Amino acid sequence: MAESDEQPARAGDNGVLLQPQKIYVKDVSFESPNSPEIFQTQWDPSLGIDMGQQVTDLGEGLYEVVLSMTATMKCGDTVAYLVEVRQAGIFAIKGMERAQLLHILNVFCPQMLYPYACSASTELVARGGFPQLLFAPVSFEAIYHQRQMETESAKAEARQ
Repeated sequence: MAESDEQPARAGDNGVLLQPQKIYVKDVSFESPNSPEIFQTQWDPSLGIDMGQQVTDLGEGLYEVVLSMTATMKCGDTVAYLVEVRQAGIFAIKGMERAQLLHILNVFCPQMLYPYACSASTELVARGGFPQLLFAPVSFEAIYHQRQMETESAKAEARQ
């Protein structure tokens, strides 16, 4: 999956391999359901952002990670726009213990995809005629640890 002018992915001396193979947009959508009326209203926006991710084991140490981002901008109760981006990457990952692999797939990979997803979203919003949309940094590390704590709590409750 590496580009033809790149060297093939190789494991280091310790047999560990972590290398992005391909970064790509899997799906994008932009909707401005209330235009042109929305351009004639006072611009007092509120932004809602939802994120998720999906990991697919492609076999032979290759994984597809898809970061999904949906940004909904409203003025009052009226939707100004909705932008959805599913930014994906294929990563070669070998020689890691399960805990390390899960950490890489849930922290490192989405962190790498996030700037691409933000850029695609920002470009779509600008092409829709709206003011620039800027995204705040996201700590995928904190999100991962929060999910782990929630999973552990759910397991503990199920045992009771």
